[in-house]
Amino acid sequence: MSRSAKISRRTAETSIELYLDLDGTGKSEVGSGVGFLDHMLTLFARHGRFDLALRCEGDTRVDDHHSVEDIGICLGLAFREALGGKRGIRRYGDAALPMDEALILAAADLSGRGMLVYALDFATEKIGSFDVQLVEEFFIAFAANAGLTLHLRQLSGRNSHHIAEGAFKAAARALREAVSIDPELAGEVPSTKGVLA
Repeated sequence: MSRSAKISRRTAETSIELYLDLDGTGKSEVGSGVGFLDHMLTLFARHGRFDLALRCEGDTRVDDHHSVEDIGICLGLAFREALGGKRGIRRYGDAALPMDEALILAAADLSGRGMLVYALDFATEKIGSFDVQLVEEFFIAFAANAGLTLHLRQLSGRNSHHIAEGAFKAAARALREAVSIDPELAGEVPSTKGVLA
């Protein structure tokens, strides 16, 4: 059974084509139009062992906000579609990830209820030309559309690049665990309600 999804989304602000395979090897072809986000999504795919292909044409002449948010939406929708009825998944995952002086905690629950609890404190407003506020915007859109409860907490860190990179890597590793199949569940949905939606 393939746990993959293709998402196409077009608005007046962005045109996005995205492919996701949850059972991949971590390979990616990412062209978001936002250089720093390309770097983060490449890391996300590698550390989650997800195969990811993304092309986005966005109104980056305005700023990067629309592209970053809409890619978060599409990636979330792809996770939701690829997971289907969520039978047999572990559902929960967590990771404490060191990135030099930064230490980031990520905890994920594929609950069907989209929520982000975000406690990252960047020391700068920009990483290169990338607005650090867009890290939160990406994860808000991603969690809401994936039906994911995601906690991201910074335990230490001073370098903004390290904090952001730690967050994407930690989220990927938590999700890698959460989407994995638990053979002890024998195909059951991991909820007393019988559904994760």
